[in-house]
Amino acid sequence: MVPWWAKGSHKGTSVVVKMENPNWSMVELEAPSEEDFLIGSTPTGSREKLRGKNAKQLTWVLLLKAHRAAGCLTSITSTFLSFGSTVRRRVASGRTDDNDIETDENKAVKTGFYNCIKVFLWLSLLLFCFEVAAYFKGWHFGAPNLQLQYILSVPLGFKDLFDWLYTHWVLIRVGYLAPPLQFLANVCIVLFLIQSMDRLILCLGCFWIRLKKIKPIPKHEAVADLESGEDSFFPMVLIQIPMCNEKEVYQQSIAAVCSLDWPKSRILIQVLDDSDDPMTQLLIKEEVHKWQQEGAHIVYRHRVLRDGYKAGNLKSAMSCSYVKDYEFVAIFDADFQPSPDFLKRTVPHFKDNEDLGLVQTRWSFVNKDENLLTRLQNINLSFHFEVEQQVNGVFINFFGFNGTAGVWRIKALEESGGWLERTTVEDMDIAVRAHLRGWKFIFLNDVECRCELPESYEAYRKQQHRWHSGPMQLFRLCLPDIIRAKISVWKKFSMIFLFFLLRKLILPFYSFTLFCIILPMTMFVPEAELPAWVVCYIPAIMSFLNILPAPKSFPFIVPYLLFENTMSVTKFNAMVSGLFQLGSSYEWVVTKKFGRSSENDLVSLVEKGPKHQRVGSEPNLDKIQADLKQEQKTRKTKHNRIYTKELALAFLLLTASARSLLSVQGIHFYFLLFQGISFLLVGLDLIGEQVL
Repeated sequence: MVPWWAKGSHKGTSVVVKMENPNWSMVELEAPSEEDFLIGSTPTGSREKLRGKNAKQLTWVLLLKAHRAAGCLTSITSTFLSFGSTVRRRVASGRTDDNDIETDENKAVKTGFYNCIKVFLWLSLLLFCFEVAAYFKGWHFGAPNLQLQYILSVPLGFKDLFDWLYTHWVLIRVGYLAPPLQFLANVCIVLFLIQSMDRLILCLGCFWIRLKKIKPIPKHEAVADLESGEDSFFPMVLIQIPMCNEKEVYQQSIAAVCSLDWPKSRILIQVLDDSDDPMTQLLIKEEVHKWQQEGAHIVYRHRVLRDGYKAGNLKSAMSCSYVKDYEFVAIFDADFQPSPDFLKRTVPHFKDNEDLGLVQTRWSFVNKDENLLTRLQNINLSFHFEVEQQVNGVFINFFGFNGTAGVWRIKALEESGGWLERTTVEDMDIAVRAHLRGWKFIFLNDVECRCELPESYEAYRKQQHRWHSGPMQLFRLCLPDIIRAKISVWKKFSMIFLFFLLRKLILPFYSFTLFCIILPMTMFVPEAELPAWVVCYIPAIMSFLNILPAPKSFPFIVPYLLFENTMSVTKFNAMVSGLFQLGSSYEWVVTKKFGRSSENDLVSLVEKGPKHQRVGSEPNLDKIQADLKQEQKTRKTKHNRIYTKELALAFLLLTASARSLLSVQGIHFYFLLFQGISFLLVGLDLIGEQVL
């Protein structure tokens, strides 16, 4: 019997379906009414009528879906065509990281590392072909389902030669390859768990700091003296701006430092120019001269002998006779712009705290939303400052100096031996030596200094190479001093194991070895297994913890996880170079900057600041500036590069993902597939700044 709510003449509600760019006329479609679902209880005629109406509606819905599918296919096709065109341009340009003349990397080391990756790649391709042939001959099994007794009973003959070869290959896998591979995998898993536990403890420490609202607070008397403007409190502060060929950012950094709210008579700004370009030297010198005319206490220094990179530059500046009149020194790299109250928020922490040697502030990034690469860097550095630096500063009073946006007590620098040119991480070097001398550090998470992130993968890659080779080089040099230092055993353990080994050596080692080598190899040697929680769940949890300090970046959590594994190649190579004192560990390349912050952050400063009059300018400076602009317009076109190691690993991982389909490996397939695509995009330099 038909229910009462199914009676009546209601024929359904009219629905208008719209299509993008339809190439046929549109009609009005009816949504299904309740009668459409009661065919079994209606008369035969009505049933046929309803069927006809439903068929007509279904036809139009299918046409609509087909149109949308065609549009989607068109979009996908155009994307792949654009991608193919980009790849063609990359290959045609012939510019790879192997012929990068801008770096001084040891060619033998670089080629050796690349050759090792190629060996794994060709081996995986050979094994993949072998496994595919075996699959089509009926060898459908994974590690838990091996039936070797049945396999060995197959009689040997010419037609069974392949079965004989595959049988012995399985025996070799089980007896000789799987045990050492599983052992290495287990070692990496243990290291992975230890590093994950360290990351979790750091996050819990950060949570505790937020919960208890712990932060360094200066003496009330110091703050009161600053607010009252008493000159008796303002100590003598030296400001240093080391730079080298910084044509894009020198104006904004000098302008920001000259606008610091501090008595002019108690501050001196040193512009430490290591530029080897005469045009850049003259432009920076003219900028300094303009601020001198406005009353700023600023000097220009240029070294004749440019040895020791940034450390040599700072060491040379500290040797000036007038430095003895100053109590503190603040250091800013060329792309950093401190806020006017920077000194008033940092220097008071030194008052009545004679053991304090360093006050480090947090970085903020003016171009963090410029592209995907800068967004991923922002995630990493936000965790570094808010979690690592803050927790270490609160609980153990020690962390690595970031090289800029910090204020040092000059006495602490002198007692620690001053700046040394023995490594490319002079900032970490002086921090370690100062800590061994008993000096304490403070990190101010609420004081930010604006700066710029590398926007191209080439610049970021070189920066990361320096940041990961230098610590290992420093570890070799400092280990005897740490062991002999008169500090507690806990501090020695913290510095050796946590600061150097766990976070600087173990992290890049297991990240590259476990996810880029061992995981794809277990696809071809399935007797050695990696659990799904190692491949997916633990990395996902760690990525979630990493992204907590930058909550707006949650949509990028998957790209972040994949990109960090991709960068493990560069970090592993750099770590090995620094650990064994290879040629590339001494490499120093100034990170390319674009001066984006000058377009936005200093607008108000320019509007409020004094109008500079060019007085006593250098001869022919106008002509030099015009020539520089013309050179920038006509300079040789820069090309994106192809990174061979990343490409080789991309094909290795994609081959392993295809092999995983034969054994139904589950989550391993998806991880290998997306990780391989990530390596492919980075290898083709499709992340970050794109140039012709």
